[in-house]
Amino acid sequence: MTRHFGRRARATGAIVAAAAAFSMTLTGCSSGEPARTGGEAGSDPKSPAAVAPSPSPTRTYALSKAPQTIPAVRTHEAARGPGWRPGSGGGVVVAKGSEALADEGQLLAQELKLGYRGAVPARAGDVQLALAPSSKGGPESYTVLTRGGRVTVSGPDQAGVFYGTRTLKQALRSGGAMPEGVVRDVPDRPQRGLMVDIARKYFTAGWIEDRLREMADLKMNQLGLHFSDDQGFRIASDTHPEIVSSRHLTKDEVRRILALAARLHITVIPEIDSPGHLGAVLAAHPQLQLRDAAGASVRGAIDIGQPASAELVDELLREYAELFPGAYWHLGGDEYQALTRKNPEASFPQLAALARQKYGPNARVQDLATAWVNDRAAVLRPLGRKLKAWNDGFFRNGVVTADKDIQVEYWTGKEIGARPPLEYLREGRRLVNVNDEYLYYVLGEPNDFAYPTGRRIYEEWTPLVLRGTQAVPKQYSDQILGGRFAIWCDLAQSQTQDQIARGIRMPLRATAQKLWDPRKPTRSWQSFEQLAGQLR
Repeated sequence: MTRHFGRRARATGAIVAAAAAFSMTLTGCSSGEPARTGGEAGSDPKSPAAVAPSPSPTRTYALSKAPQTIPAVRTHEAARGPGWRPGSGGGVVVAKGSEALADEGQLLAQELKLGYRGAVPARAGDVQLALAPSSKGGPESYTVLTRGGRVTVSGPDQAGVFYGTRTLKQALRSGGAMPEGVVRDVPDRPQRGLMVDIARKYFTAGWIEDRLREMADLKMNQLGLHFSDDQGFRIASDTHPEIVSSRHLTKDEVRRILALAARLHITVIPEIDSPGHLGAVLAAHPQLQLRDAAGASVRGAIDIGQPASAELVDELLREYAELFPGAYWHLGGDEYQALTRKNPEASFPQLAALARQKYGPNARVQDLATAWVNDRAAVLRPLGRKLKAWNDGFFRNGVVTADKDIQVEYWTGKEIGARPPLEYLREGRRLVNVNDEYLYYVLGEPNDFAYPTGRRIYEEWTPLVLRGTQAVPKQYSDQILGGRFAIWCDLAQSQTQDQIARGIRMPLRATAQKLWDPRKPTRSWQSFEQLAGQLR
């Protein structure tokens, strides 16, 4: 706080009293009271000073600056005023008719160490949360109005109001106060997430809950759990307990994770990958293992020609659909090893024959694999799930095509017969960006993977950069729904879960920034790192 005072006029020998010129300017945010002034102590009551006392001072404020947050707010209308900071008389309240925001209000009150008073009129020093269904913007948009010694966080839906509370929380951490003015904010992409491979490596429920809290402060809204693979099946099963790994999450632990995620407005997306990556399931059901013409088993691949294979996987899908209530389900569909052979029809004549029988003389093994994914989608679609699959589960020039409502999670352009992103976009498909060049954290760095850096994501990547380092044309932007940072545990013992948490810290923050606002950041990377340290 800086004060500038006018100089007092003085005379030598005799006192010539005059009104004191006094001015004061405050810069930044302040909750202090203005200084008080009046006639000089001990002055002659008949003097001019007594007749015309000095006026009370006025204070002005410099225009406020946007709060410092990750991700940065998209717009801030500056204003002159002291801003807001928690005080002994302040609390958190919700507006009348906005009682549904009680959870958000109680969490914010706990974080700011304020009292929560519920649905009562706001007082000076309060934070008020309010639903404003008629306000512009989508359900994740919000407005923060700071004026008159109080803050109002509003939005058309609970999610947006929650994100507004994250902005308030971060502003206090980074600058000590919520700046005067108006923040209007909305994400650029609707899907912003983290995916964790908990199949190859066991993660504790507490670790996953910590990631949820970290994601929530970054305004990320999806957590993918890849819990079935060749190396493990990590969630307890009632229908098939024989497939579950010794170290696994109990269903009660999962329910606790899901309850926290719901409070933080994060959707958990489960993935049982099939028809490949089913090694842990097949270890208990070897009769369903795919075998080639020579009788050799194919790692992780289920025999999609056997009806019992579909029955087993569908039982699991239905069981876990009851556990996971979220809107999305990931079908997997990638790296089915039958299709990595030079001539799948020659290597697997039984599958080739079945494909022709079902889908005509020109059908191939890839058509049988595509139909498998479509059939699993048909199990989950009536349960209200929106469906996803990896891009290398979508094939060109097939007799059978993947259902158009299955979102493409684009991760690689390295698969056999690789299809560039534009092929999917030109088909009208919607994509989620999981570009392995920037967004893949692969334990042990096998197969030429390197641990991603936040700086590269921050300075180079945007949701349009789906493959390698080149962006697709902006005309397809609306088909790219968002992105996800992915942790893959190929060499599971390479890092502990605590090392992983530290390793992904800055890449996750950079990803959150570019999904919320893909424009070139105004803040340098060094400044971004410094801010991240302040927001711990």
